[in-house]
Amino acid sequence: MRSAVVLLLSLMVAGIALAGSGTKEDPWVIGMSQCNLGEPWRVQMNADIKRAAAAHDNIRVDFKDAQNDSLRQRTHVEEFVAQKVDCLLVSPLEAAPLTPPVRAAFKTGIPVVVLDRKVIGQDYTCFVGADNKLIGEMAGKWIAQRLGGKGTVVELKGLMTSTPGQDRNSGFRKGIEGTEIKIPFEADGKWLEPNGRKEMESALSRLPKIDLVYAHNDPMAHGAYLAAQASGRAKEILFVGIDALPHEGMMYVKQGVLAATFLYPTGGAEAIETALKILKGEQVPKEITLETVGITAENVDEWLKKAGN
Repeated sequence: MRSAVVLLLSLMVAGIALAGSGTKEDPWVIGMSQCNLGEPWRVQMNADIKRAAAAHDNIRVDFKDAQNDSLRQRTHVEEFVAQKVDCLLVSPLEAAPLTPPVRAAFKTGIPVVVLDRKVIGQDYTCFVGADNKLIGEMAGKWIAQRLGGKGTVVELKGLMTSTPGQDRNSGFRKGIEGTEIKIPFEADGKWLEPNGRKEMESALSRLPKIDLVYAHNDPMAHGAYLAAQASGRAKEILFVGIDALPHEGMMYVKQGVLAATFLYPTGGAEAIETALKILKGEQVPKEITLETVGITAENVDEWLKKAGN
């Protein structure tokens, strides 16, 4: 009898030790609120998140797609909070509408990692993304050099109620300061290739001479190229985009469709690693800035090789 009691006590002590060791039998649940999957770059972000999460058997990621609807995305964030997820990842469609639900989630004690597009204020745990102002400025300086400091440029903007759209615009304007570059046509293409093509058709009908198209992402740059190609003017215009997905922007540079694209990492893998650190009780910085680089015909093969293509 005494042996049985000793064995029972030993098992109880072992159980207590395991409970306090920081191990977790049930997986942590991470909610991912994606603003849309209409852009190839966002499809890649989700794929990067899934790939990074698959390397860990102690996490599960639930995805929601807002389909370019801020109200729907607000609801998704609120649903994740009601679900009591262990961590929330959010890539906002627009800053202002998503700020209140993100703040509310953060105030309840749920760690929040904001991806790509910022919200207003600091009510989140960590932001992961590249510096869009820097990317815009790098593009502007490259364009100014390529055009010899003068020329006519069409700017196809991303969603201007989003922080990347605003920053890629202001950064670009800073990059071409002091030059004779003119921008007689600019339009909000909302990141989508069909919109880029439609706006470029308008630009072509209005402007007899266009030297270069600066688009805030590669899909809009490609749409602009298709419009110019259909009008027989593609060979007289240079096209510059941002994102540099291996199967998209980089390949467009390789094919000669784009003169340049600027790398914009999705941050998917970094978001998962950051979430894991938070869930394990480790400290993370308020902001993680991802690196960028310009990709042209001179270095595209190197970058395609790095990407495994």
